[in-house]
Amino acid sequence: MKIVTICGAGIGSSGVLKVNAERALRALDLEATVVAAEVSTVRTVAADAQIILTTQEFVEAIGKTNADVIVIVNLFDTSELTQKLEDALG
Repeated sequence: MKIVTICGAGIGSSGVLKVNAERALRALDLEATVVAAEVSTVRTVAADAQIILTTQEFVEAIGKTNADVIVIVNLFDTSELTQKLEDALG
């Protein structure tokens, strides 16, 4: 399974989402490759992804995708992230 975290530059909020997604996956006892990327590369990086994690501001820029797009409201709330991943994967 591949999860891509998206933000404007690929090093800020996507980096936070990546670290917290890895924590959430461990808590759920699931394995996945988690990649942080900038929104301009989403079509390439997320072409084979099952899930894209992002904030509301980048949803429109992601455009059409076969991946599930999960919008995270609070980047630092691992319980929100864990619950949304569990809902998407469960």
